[in-house]
Amino acid sequence: MQILRQLAEVPADFGPTIATIGNFDGVHRGHQWVIAEVVARARSLGIKSVAITFDPHPARVLRPESSQPLITPLDEKLELLAATGIDAVLILPFTEEFSRMSARSFATDVLQRVLHVTELHEGENFHFGYQAKAGIDSLEMLGRELGFGVRVYTPQTIRGSAISSSTIRQLIAKGDVSHVRALLGRSFAILSTPASGRGYGTRYTVPTINLAPYAELLPANGVYITTLTVRTGSSTETFDAVTNVGNRPTFGADSFTVESHLLNFHPIALEEQTPLTLTFLRRLRPEMRWPNPEALREQIGRDVATAKRYFSLCRAVASQPRSVRPQPASLAR
Repeated sequence: MQILRQLAEVPADFGPTIATIGNFDGVHRGHQWVIAEVVARARSLGIKSVAITFDPHPARVLRPESSQPLITPLDEKLELLAATGIDAVLILPFTEEFSRMSARSFATDVLQRVLHVTELHEGENFHFGYQAKAGIDSLEMLGRELGFGVRVYTPQTIRGSAISSSTIRQLIAKGDVSHVRALLGRSFAILSTPASGRGYGTRYTVPTINLAPYAELLPANGVYITTLTVRTGSSTETFDAVTNVGNRPTFGADSFTVESHLLNFHPIALEEQTPLTLTFLRRLRPEMRWPNPEALREQIGRDVATAKRYFSLCRAVASQPRSVRPQPASLAR
């Protein structure tokens, strides 16, 4: 996938293109559906597919006091977009000056003159231009005038829930990572590194890893069944884990941590910049204050036993032919 970080990086002969515009926070199933259509249409015509997005998120420029943490920071979003098969992503730097661009100027200067768009694919709630005043009707009018078609998509739902970044953000904030999986089309995960100052060396021999401070969206405080993927050089290894998100109230500490206990641990190479991917599979319980460390250790033992049973069931299901696999909901009991 080609990554273009400003309009000036777009080659003069880049087009024609089939395009879609959005923040794509989460790159959820709704985004995936539209992008798949963009990719298929472009390939059928023998031209390029392109996703146009913004950095930073427009809300962080226009409404910084009320902007929300991101489901997928830019680097993770680019990884997920690359997996869709899209040919290119254009990242437009979003500034106050850029926000004042009119819808007509955007359509003319970006879509027509730079990207040579022949079709634009958007959801029916799409808005653009200064103060987001222009909607689909304006887009279709500009398309007729400037020579590009517009395909409009209706919102998608799964199990009665709208597939939207705002819905997914709310579910993650409540800790409902099981429900989120259906809307994202994958389990919710964060990309991070180990916390600094923990004495990491060439071999790490303790089965508990704390993540570095993370500025974007995390699930509600609590204990989760997770996996932790460690990437060292050209190798990748994934560990089963139980992860606590929170402040460790039993010890009277007011220090927020994301701490993962690795269930199938063995000593590994780990540096402070080692890439880690923490994937949330199921919430076990909220964070609680226990009367003493012994009671906490007993509960951790129960959490670990539950997690081991979960992973055992998952692997048993995965080893069966599809025709005899139980429904995924049976694993949540």
